[in-house]
Amino acid sequence: MTDTILALLPDWGPWLIALTTLAACLLLPAPASLLLIAAGAFVASGDLGLTPVAVAAFGGFFIGDQIAFFAGRGAEGWLARRQGRSARLVDRSRRFLHQRGSLAVFLSRWLFSPLGPWVTVAAGAAGYSHLAFTLASSTGAVIWICIYLGLGVAFGSNISAATDLAGSALGLIAALVVALLLGAALFRRLRERREGRDRVTQKAPQD
Repeated sequence: MTDTILALLPDWGPWLIALTTLAACLLLPAPASLLLIAAGAFVASGDLGLTPVAVAAFGGFFIGDQIAFFAGRGAEGWLARRQGRSARLVDRSRRFLHQRGSLAVFLSRWLFSPLGPWVTVAAGAAGYSHLAFTLASSTGAVIWICIYLGLGVAFGSNISAATDLAGSALGLIAALVVALLLGAALFRRLRERREGRDRVTQKAPQD
Protein backbone atom coordinates (compact mmCIF):
# COMPACT_ATOMS: atom_id res chain seq x y z
CA MET A 1 0.00 0.00 0.00
CA THR A 2 2.81 2.40 0.92
CA ASP A 3 4.64 1.73 -2.36
CA THR A 4 1.45 2.43 -4.31
CA ILE A 5 0.89 5.74 -2.52
CA LEU A 6 4.51 6.78 -3.11
CA ALA A 7 4.19 5.91 -6.80
CA LEU A 8 1.17 8.20 -7.09
CA LEU A 9 2.90 11.13 -5.40
CA PRO A 10 4.51 12.79 -8.47
CA ASP A 11 1.17 12.92 -10.28
CA TRP A 12 -1.23 13.70 -7.45
CA GLY A 13 1.16 15.68 -5.24
CA PRO A 14 -0.57 18.03 -2.78
CA TRP A 15 -3.97 16.31 -3.10
CA LEU A 16 -2.51 12.96 -2.11
CA ILE A 17 -0.59 14.54 0.77
CA ALA A 18 -3.72 16.26 2.09
CA LEU A 19 -5.83 13.10 1.91
CA THR A 20 -3.16 10.89 3.46
CA THR A 21 -2.55 13.31 6.31
CA LEU A 22 -6.28 13.66 6.93
CA ALA A 23 -6.67 9.87 6.99
CA ALA A 24 -3.81 9.50 9.49
CA CYS A 25 -5.54 11.98 11.83
CA LEU A 26 -8.66 9.80 11.66
CA LEU A 27 -6.87 6.69 12.97
CA LEU A 28 -6.54 5.15 9.50
CA PRO A 29 -3.30 3.33 8.54
CA ALA A 30 -1.87 6.06 6.31
CA PRO A 31 1.93 6.70 6.04
CA ALA A 32 1.69 10.48 6.39
CA SER A 33 5.19 11.08 7.77
CA LEU A 34 6.88 8.88 5.16
CA LEU A 35 4.86 10.52 2.38
CA LEU A 36 5.88 13.98 3.56
CA ILE A 37 9.56 12.98 3.51
CA ALA A 38 9.09 11.64 -0.03
CA ALA A 39 7.34 14.87 -1.00
CA GLY A 40 10.34 16.78 0.31
CA ALA A 41 12.55 14.75 -2.01
CA PHE A 42 10.36 15.72 -4.97
CA VAL A 43 10.50 19.34 -3.85
CA ALA A 44 14.30 19.11 -3.84
CA SER A 45 14.26 17.75 -7.40
CA GLY A 46 11.86 20.45 -8.58
CA ASP A 47 8.98 18.07 -9.33
CA LEU A 48 6.76 19.53 -6.60
CA GLY A 49 6.43 23.01 -5.16
CA LEU A 50 7.32 23.63 -1.52
CA THR A 51 4.38 25.92 -0.73
CA PRO A 52 1.62 23.70 -2.21
CA VAL A 53 3.02 20.66 -0.39
CA ALA A 54 3.27 22.46 2.96
CA VAL A 55 -0.21 24.00 2.63
CA ALA A 56 -1.71 20.63 1.65
CA ALA A 57 -0.08 18.87 4.60
CA PHE A 58 -1.30 21.50 7.04
CA GLY A 59 -4.79 21.56 5.52
CA GLY A 60 -5.16 17.79 5.75
CA PHE A 61 -3.81 17.79 9.29
CA PHE A 62 -6.10 20.61 10.41
CA ILE A 63 -9.27 19.20 8.88
CA GLY A 64 -8.56 15.68 10.11
CA ASP A 65 -7.83 16.91 13.62
CA GLN A 66 -11.04 18.94 13.75
CA ILE A 67 -13.15 16.00 12.57
CA ALA A 68 -11.52 13.67 15.11
CA PHE A 69 -11.92 16.22 17.91
CA PHE A 70 -15.65 16.71 17.37
CA ALA A 71 -16.15 12.98 16.78
CA GLY A 72 -14.59 12.51 20.19
CA ARG A 73 -17.41 14.51 21.79
CA GLY A 74 -19.59 11.41 21.61
CA ALA A 75 -16.88 8.75 21.62
CA GLU A 76 -16.57 8.03 25.35
CA GLY A 77 -18.27 4.66 25.00
CA TRP A 78 -16.24 3.77 21.92
CA LEU A 79 -12.98 4.58 23.72
CA ALA A 80 -14.01 2.43 26.68
CA ARG A 81 -14.48 -0.58 24.38
CA ARG A 82 -10.95 -0.46 22.96
CA GLN A 83 -8.81 -3.55 23.61
CA GLY A 84 -5.19 -4.55 23.20
CA ARG A 85 -2.80 -1.94 21.79
CA SER A 86 -5.65 0.52 21.18
CA ALA A 87 -6.69 0.34 24.82
CA ARG A 88 -3.12 1.04 25.93
CA LEU A 89 -2.89 4.04 23.58
CA VAL A 90 -6.22 5.37 24.87
CA ASP A 91 -5.06 5.05 28.47
CA ARG A 92 -1.72 6.74 27.79
CA SER A 93 -3.41 9.52 25.84
CA ARG A 94 -5.90 10.25 28.60
CA ARG A 95 -3.22 10.35 31.29
CA PHE A 96 -0.94 12.48 29.12
CA LEU A 97 -3.77 14.93 28.38
CA HIS A 98 -4.85 15.06 32.02
CA GLN A 99 -1.31 15.74 33.24
CA ARG A 100 -0.10 18.15 30.54
CA GLY A 101 -3.15 19.66 28.83
CA SER A 102 -2.20 21.79 25.82
CA LEU A 103 1.43 20.67 26.06
CA ALA A 104 0.25 17.07 25.57
CA VAL A 105 -1.68 18.08 22.44
CA PHE A 106 1.32 20.00 21.08
CA LEU A 107 3.85 17.21 21.70
CA SER A 108 1.55 14.49 20.36
CA ARG A 109 1.43 16.21 16.97
CA TRP A 110 5.13 15.63 16.22
CA LEU A 111 7.15 14.17 19.10
CA PHE A 112 4.84 11.41 20.38
CA SER A 113 3.00 11.08 17.07
CA PRO A 114 1.58 7.53 17.66
CA LEU A 115 -0.50 9.12 20.43
CA GLY A 116 -1.65 12.02 18.26
CA PRO A 117 -5.03 10.79 16.95
CA TRP A 118 -5.86 9.19 20.30
CA VAL A 119 -5.07 12.40 22.18
CA THR A 120 -7.35 14.24 19.75
CA VAL A 121 -10.29 11.91 20.34
CA ALA A 122 -9.63 11.85 24.09
CA ALA A 123 -9.58 15.66 24.16
CA GLY A 124 -12.95 15.80 22.43
CA ALA A 125 -14.43 13.14 24.74
CA ALA A 126 -13.12 14.97 27.82
CA GLY A 127 -14.76 18.25 26.79
CA TYR A 128 -11.39 19.94 26.39
CA SER A 129 -11.42 23.57 25.21
CA HIS A 130 -11.72 23.65 21.42
CA LEU A 131 -9.72 26.87 21.12
CA ALA A 132 -6.88 25.62 23.32
CA PHE A 133 -6.82 22.34 21.43
CA THR A 134 -6.78 24.03 18.02
CA LEU A 135 -3.94 26.40 18.93
CA ALA A 136 -1.76 23.64 20.40
CA SER A 137 -2.56 21.22 17.58
CA SER A 138 -1.92 23.73 14.79
CA THR A 139 1.42 24.75 16.30
CA GLY A 140 2.46 21.13 16.60
CA ALA A 141 1.37 20.45 13.03
CA VAL A 142 3.68 23.20 11.77
CA ILE A 143 6.59 21.60 13.66
CA TRP A 144 5.74 18.18 12.19
CA ILE A 145 5.63 19.55 8.65
CA CYS A 146 8.92 21.42 9.05
CA ILE A 147 10.70 18.33 10.40
CA TYR A 148 9.58 15.73 7.87
CA LEU A 149 9.36 17.95 4.81
CA GLY A 150 12.72 19.48 5.69
CA LEU A 151 14.33 16.05 6.02
CA GLY A 152 13.00 15.08 2.60
CA VAL A 153 14.38 18.24 1.03
CA ALA A 154 17.75 17.81 2.76
CA PHE A 155 18.26 14.13 1.94
CA GLY A 156 16.76 14.15 -1.55
CA SER A 157 16.17 10.64 -2.84
CA ASN A 158 17.62 8.88 0.21
CA ILE A 159 14.26 8.46 1.94
CA SER A 160 15.49 5.57 4.07
CA ALA A 161 18.26 7.67 5.61
CA ALA A 162 15.84 10.54 6.26
CA THR A 163 13.36 8.19 7.95
CA ASP A 164 16.07 6.66 10.15
CA LEU A 165 17.37 10.09 11.12
CA ALA A 166 13.85 11.29 11.98
CA GLY A 167 13.29 8.29 14.23
CA SER A 168 16.63 8.68 15.99
CA ALA A 169 16.35 12.44 16.44
CA LEU A 170 12.78 12.33 17.71
CA GLY A 171 13.65 9.46 20.04
CA LEU A 172 16.45 11.55 21.55
CA ILE A 173 14.23 14.61 21.86
CA ALA A 174 11.50 12.49 23.46
CA ALA A 175 13.95 11.16 26.03
CA LEU A 176 15.10 14.71 26.84
CA VAL A 177 11.52 15.96 27.17
CA VAL A 178 10.61 13.09 29.49
CA ALA A 179 13.71 13.79 31.59
CA LEU A 180 12.80 17.48 31.81
CA LEU A 181 9.21 16.70 32.79
CA LEU A 182 10.34 14.25 35.45
CA GLY A 183 12.89 16.75 36.72
CA ALA A 184 10.23 19.47 36.91
CA ALA A 185 7.87 17.15 38.77
CA LEU A 186 10.61 16.16 41.23
CA PHE A 187 11.57 19.80 41.80
CA ARG A 188 7.93 20.73 42.43
CA ARG A 189 7.52 17.84 44.88
CA LEU A 190 10.67 18.82 46.80
CA ARG A 191 9.56 22.46 46.93
CA GLU A 192 6.14 21.47 48.27
CA ARG A 193 7.74 19.32 50.96
CA ARG A 194 10.13 22.12 51.93
CA GLU A 195 7.26 24.62 52.13
CA GLY A 196 5.33 22.14 54.27
CA ARG A 197 8.26 21.80 56.68
CA ASP A 198 8.60 25.59 56.83
CA ARG A 199 4.95 25.97 57.76
CA VAL A 200 5.33 23.37 60.50
CA THR A 201 8.44 25.14 61.82
CA GLN A 202 6.66 28.50 61.88
CA LYS A 203 3.70 27.08 63.82
CA ALA A 204 5.84 25.17 66.34
CA PRO A 205 6.66 28.13 68.72
CA GLN A 206 2.98 29.03 68.88
CA ASP A 207 2.09 25.53 70.07
